[in-house]
Amino acid sequence: MKPKTYCQLYVHLVFAVKNREALLNDQIRPKVFKYMSGVVSTLGHKSIIIDGTSDHVHLLIGLNPSKTISEVVQNVKRSTSLLINKEKFCMGKFSWQEGYGAFSCSHSNMDRVYNYILNQENHHKARTFKQEFLTFLEKLKIEFDEKYLFRFIEDV
Repeated sequence: MKPKTYCQLYVHLVFAVKNREALLNDQIRPKVFKYMSGVVSTLGHKSIIIDGTSDHVHLLIGLNPSKTISEVVQNVKRSTSLLINKEKFCMGKFSWQEGYGAFSCSHSNMDRVYNYILNQENHHKARTFKQEFLTFLEKLKIEFDEKYLFRFIEDV
């Protein structure tokens, strides 16, 4: 009998629309997020929750250890960009901004992260995406150079 591999890896992913344009309006967001969930599942991961605002998205996934996080993000971004452009969900060419945030999540912390993602609209009434993202980096003690962060609307 061969030994099995057991793992439980949860990852909170965050990425933004190129130039932080508010292109993911209320009408298309549910379609895009549902499609994203399908892409995540097709890649062999578990889609737990996907939500966001008009200019960025949060995903909580159960990561399949045979794939890298960068592969997941690349496939989700590519597939959803193709869908949005093919279906003409927005005027002009849609694309995601380069880069992403990937934060590990313990099983004991999943409810908190889930509810945080679920309430994105409310969170962003009180603080900007830049404030949110910098808080993640600082709280998790992730070293960063501001010149390599997302382009934030506040900085333009």
